[in-house]
Amino acid sequence: MIELNPKSNVLEEETYRYSLQDVEAPNLYRDVYPYSEVPKVPFNHRRVPMNMPEHIWITDTTFRDGQQSRAPYTTKQMVDIYKMLHRLGGPNGIIRQTEFFVYSEKDREALYQCMELGYKFPEITTWIRASKSDFQLVKNIGIKETGILVSCSDYHIFNKLGMTRRQALTHYLSVVSDAIEAGLKPRCHFEDITRADFYGFVVPFVNELMDMSRESGIPIKIRACDTMGYGVPYTGAAPPRSVPGVIYGLQHYSGVPSRLLEWHGHNDFYKGVVNASTAWLFGASAINCSLFGIGERTGNVPLEAMVIEYASLKGSMDGMDPTVITELAEYYENEIGYRIPPMTPFVGENFNVTRAGIHADGLLKDEEIYNIFDTKKILNRGATVSVSNVSGLAGIAFWINNYYRLSDDECVDKKDPLAAKIKEWVDKEYEGGRQTVISDEELCALVAQYAPDIAKHRA
Repeated sequence: MIELNPKSNVLEEETYRYSLQDVEAPNLYRDVYPYSEVPKVPFNHRRVPMNMPEHIWITDTTFRDGQQSRAPYTTKQMVDIYKMLHRLGGPNGIIRQTEFFVYSEKDREALYQCMELGYKFPEITTWIRASKSDFQLVKNIGIKETGILVSCSDYHIFNKLGMTRRQALTHYLSVVSDAIEAGLKPRCHFEDITRADFYGFVVPFVNELMDMSRESGIPIKIRACDTMGYGVPYTGAAPPRSVPGVIYGLQHYSGVPSRLLEWHGHNDFYKGVVNASTAWLFGASAINCSLFGIGERTGNVPLEAMVIEYASLKGSMDGMDPTVITELAEYYENEIGYRIPPMTPFVGENFNVTRAGIHADGLLKDEEIYNIFDTKKILNRGATVSVSNVSGLAGIAFWINNYYRLSDDECVDKKDPLAAKIKEWVDKEYEGGRQTVISDEELCALVAQYAPDIAKHRA
C-alpha cells in the first residue's frame, strides 16, 4: 500500500510499524562492541535524507549531568550561572531549557531561586529516574516538564535492571503515564541508545509513547542519549552507531516531530560536537549541552561550542550574546576555581594566543591571517601572543601593542628599538636555561624601564 507522505510530499510505501522483540537473552552487539578491542564502525551503505528543522535550539544540563563529574555548585553559583545562561541565550530563547536535580535541599533551593527570577528562558525543568518515588519529588514543585530516565540498551535492561524488554517497557510507560496524569510534560531520556536494539526495542517503545501523546494531548519529548559517545556521523554507517540513522528512524518510523526530538551526546571518542551538529542537520531541533563540556567521564557536548555551531549553520546569532561565554569562563576560573584546559576552543587561555614569531608577524600585518574570527567583537577576547624563545621581534611588538592598547599611530613594529631591547633580554633568559614563557609582569617591567611613556598607557 502506498500513501502520500506529508513530509516529503511524494508517494511512499506505508511506513512499517515495528513491534517489540522480547528476546530471552540480551543483544550486546559483540561484533560491534567486543570490549577487549576498540569498538567497530560497521557500514550498511544506507543513506538517509538530511532534514534540518526550521527552528533549532540548545538545552542545558550544566546543573544535572554537569554536576556528576565535579564538586557540586553552591546555590549562589547556580543562580549566577543561570542568569548568565539567560543573557547568553538572548530574548529568542536559543538556550531553551536547563535541567536541575531535585534530590538535595541545595539543588531545590537553587531551583526555587532561579524560578523566582521569572525568566522565560531558559525554562527550568527537572530530571528523575523512572521510579514512582522519584516522581513524587517533582510532582508539586510547579514545573511544566521533567526528564525521566528510560535506559534502552540490553546492557541496562538485562544487566543493570534485571528485567526483560517487556518488563522495562511496561515499567517505563507506567511512570510516563503518572507524569501525564499530574499534568507534566515528560521528556524521556533514552539512555545508551547507540548500544540499543533500535528496531527491536527503541522504535516500538517510542511508537507507544507517541500513541500515548496523541491520546492525552500532552507532548512527550524523546532525548536520544549517546551515553558512551559511541555515535558516529558518517554517511552509510549502520545502526545502532549511526547518528543520522537514529534521528531518521525516530522521525520516519515513530513519527517524532523535530520539536520533540533532542540529542544528548558524550565526548568519549572526540565526536561530541560533530555528532550534535549531525543530529541538528538530520532532524533534531534540540541539542543538550553543558558549559565547557563538563560532565560524566570525558564530558558532554560543550554549550559554547554549539552557540558557535548555531551561528555557523543558521548564519546568525539570533539574539544570543556570545560575549557572555567569556564572562562565564572568567567566572568559572575566578569564582568557582575551575581550571579550564588552556587549549580549549573559545574559552581556554591559549585559544587565540600564538607563540611562534612567524605567526605573530602575520598578526601584526593582518589579524585575520592567524585568528579564527574577530574574537574581540564576538567573544570580547582579542588575539594575543605569549612571549617565549620562539616569539621573535614580531611577537614582542604585537604583545606591546596589544597589552598597552596602542592606537594605530602609536604602535611599534618589529624594527622598533624597544622590541630589540626586550628580545635581547628574552634571549639571555633562555640561553641561561629558562623553560617557561615570559610573564606579563616581567615584560611590563622591561617596558617601564625602556619606554616609560608607553608604560603609562596601563597606569
